[in-house]
Formats: sequence, structure tokens, C-alpha cells
Amino acid sequence: MIDLLPGSLRRVAAVAAHCDDLAIGAGGTLLAMCTAHPGIRVDALILSGGGTEREGEERAALAAFCPGADLRVTVGKLPDGRLPAHWEEAKRAVEELRLRTVPDLILAPQPGDAHQDHRGLAELVPTAFRDHLTLGYEIVKWDGDLGRPNAYQPLDLALAERKVALLWEHYPSQRRRHWFDREAFLGLARVRGIECHARYAEAFYVRKLTLDLAGG
Repeated sequence: MIDLLPGSLRRVAAVAAHCDDLAIGAGGTLLAMCTAHPGIRVDALILSGGGTEREGEERAALAAFCPGADLRVTVGKLPDGRLPAHWEEAKRAVEELRLRTVPDLILAPQPGDAHQDHRGLAELVPTAFRDHLTLGYEIVKWDGDLGRPNAYQPLDLALAERKVALLWEHYPSQRRRHWFDREAFLGLARVRGIECHARYAEAFYVRKLTLDLAGG
């Protein structure tokens, strides 16, 4: 297990293609980090949903998932499912985020995600954030694109239950979705927990990791 040194986690950039992606893929991790690091700055960028009811859901949800954080949320207006056709606009949004923060950690979609918006954003992030630790979160879906992650954030029962409760509370627009339910979220978290000797966990994909084993 690799632990960030105390005080070394001061800024986090969290990026998503759609409202609810961050909460589903990394909601437990956000809860754990923000609880453990009061006052941590979280810059969240969501590319779509701006100006709709989903923006309101997202802002309220992220405030709940990031308790005590210095939270700054930007919600763009890219059309859902059309990121490849709006590449320049998406890239500009990521580059503008880069100008606003120098994060110690980035939460972003994982590169193997089958959804074109998620996958496109995963490709864009390292073009702006080239030397940053990036954890690619996963989102369960019809496409069946779950893979073999290589990084885990363990969650205890209370934290896993809190994540699911907040998802249900803050995203009423998604409750009709067949995959949006307690069993789906806790089931995946249980499987990932088995893989890291924990009760529950969120799993991530790391493409590149620079180590400082000498402490210099």
C-alpha cells in the first residue's frame, strides 16, 4: 500500500464527462479524502449538464461528497454522448482547469471505459496534466467494460453505505436507470474489496506512477 505523506494531499482535481460520474466512480474516495484532510481544495470539472436540472443535482451532490473541502465546481454544456465531435471545447475546458490548479492527485475516467465521452476525457487529461498522479475511476454499465484495476481505496461498511445513500438522495433524475441501485454499487465495491483484502473498495487504473523510494 502506498500512502501519501501527511500534509502532502492539499489539492485534488476531479474531472468527469457527466454529472454523477464522479460520485459513482469515486464518491467513497472523495468522502474519505475530504474527511481526513479538512480544508483540502477540490477543483471539479464536469463537461456536460450545465444549465439543466442535472447541474443542480451535481453541485449539491459534490458538496455532500466533499465535506469540509474548499470545493470549486465547473459544469460545462457539452452535449451528452458527443465529446468526440466537441474535442476542441473539451480540451479547452481541461486546459483551463490546468491553469487554475496544480493538483497532488487527479480523479478522472479510466482509459479503457467503453463510453466515448469517458474514454475521450481520459485521453485528454494527460495532455494537460502531464506529471501528475492520475487515478482512473470505473463506472459499471451495460457495455461490460470492467477490467483489472491496479489501485484501490478501501471503504468500510459505513463509508460504502454513506456513498450509496448520497447517490440515491442527490440524483433523483437517475433513479429510473436499471443500473442505478444499491445492489449494483455495493456489489461492485464488495468485489473490489475482495481484491484488496477489505470489506469494500473503489478501484482505479494507474497508467504511470513515479516513485521516490529514497525520500529525496
